[in-house]
Amino acid sequence: MKIVVAGTGYVGLVTGTCFAETGVTVTCVDIDKEKIKLLQEGKTPLYEPGLEPMMKRNIEKGRLSFTTDLEKSLEGSEAIFIAVGTPPGEDGSADLQHVLKVASEIGKNIKSYVVVVIKSTVPVGTSEKVRKIIREELEKRGVDIPFDMASNPEFLKEGSAVEDFLRPERIVIGTENERAAEIMSRLYKPFVLNNHPIYYMDIPSAELTKYAANAMLATRISFINEIANLCELLGADINQVRKGIGSDSRIGNKFLYPGPGYGGSCFPKDVKALIRTAAEKGYEMKVIAAVEKANEYQKNVLFFKIRNHFNNNLKGRTIGIWGLSFKPHTDDIRESPSIYLIEKLLQEGAIVKAYDPAAMEETKKVLGNRVKYASDQYEAVIKADALVLVTEWPEFRLPDLKKMAETMRGKVIFDGRNIYDPLEVRKAGFTYYSIGRK
Repeated sequence: MKIVVAGTGYVGLVTGTCFAETGVTVTCVDIDKEKIKLLQEGKTPLYEPGLEPMMKRNIEKGRLSFTTDLEKSLEGSEAIFIAVGTPPGEDGSADLQHVLKVASEIGKNIKSYVVVVIKSTVPVGTSEKVRKIIREELEKRGVDIPFDMASNPEFLKEGSAVEDFLRPERIVIGTENERAAEIMSRLYKPFVLNNHPIYYMDIPSAELTKYAANAMLATRISFINEIANLCELLGADINQVRKGIGSDSRIGNKFLYPGPGYGGSCFPKDVKALIRTAAEKGYEMKVIAAVEKANEYQKNVLFFKIRNHFNNNLKGRTIGIWGLSFKPHTDDIRESPSIYLIEKLLQEGAIVKAYDPAAMEETKKVLGNRVKYASDQYEAVIKADALVLVTEWPEFRLPDLKKMAETMRGKVIFDGRNIYDPLEVRKAGFTYYSIGRK
């Protein structure tokens, strides 16, 4: 079976590589010539555990290739996946220009039947927009080539995307007829053999499922953050409260960890897009709007704690930052709480020394030389007035507190992820702040 994946960003590259791993012949297409050249050499432009070796293996076996030539790639392909970015517009709506551009190119180049599958996260109704553009391009060519639309939203977690794709909790496929459903069934047959559930539904329902899932997860994060803030006011411990409510089978314990707000490429933009989609239909998403508002506040919680500790004067203070990516095991800094915090600290005149195992280069593209970059976590706190743990990378979990006490100018730690034992940290001579704990 042969398919095309349009877009070699995070979703497209993982999708193409993992399908190739199951035996499908995959051609990944992108307009970025430099990126394609890099990929043809077997190198990934992004950090994702396990992706690069799998990509190299499938290139060598001839199942995975990269090109800028969409027309040639479509020859003999049964499906084309649209997996380009849909960044948020100024009004919060999803920017579909890249999706619609691919649709136009498909209409200009297809010569035989194909299923056009939208993998990008898009608002309900996008499939119809794509269908219209393809038909318009076919009419300009004076040809009547059949095609079908399908929606196949991704549910990948950065840092474990390869595992998520190959061993998914569920696969959602929106189709409109048996012909498209049959092709999608054959494509996902290896997953059925491994007992991974597939849910077939209509296209609008599939499109909405992705947004609804991310909005629910964002809601849980904002909920537990609000409870954590209340814990501090009442003298309660969020870790105890979290365990107490998470043991209820109706609630569960996932996504009940307090922190400095959610970030990344999905939750912030998808929550905004869902609110915007509802507004266009004259409906106010009251709960989801409150989730976004709560998260905007939570992004400032660590900053408030730091500023209060230093009596509202951060000018000239050196702050060590551990963690720049929005979560561990990725170099993605989009909507990262750490980047947000650093910007606030710099505005107050603080000096920032930062370290992250994977996201240093991406951070330099955004913050440039306004930040000092350390070669390891301990260099980041030499002569620092405080340490702020923002991203819970595994290597930060067991710090050498004695070594830190000897090199830091100030003995204070702000633990944005509640990963340290307060008694142990205080015993080492540090003042300790966390979120939602005594």
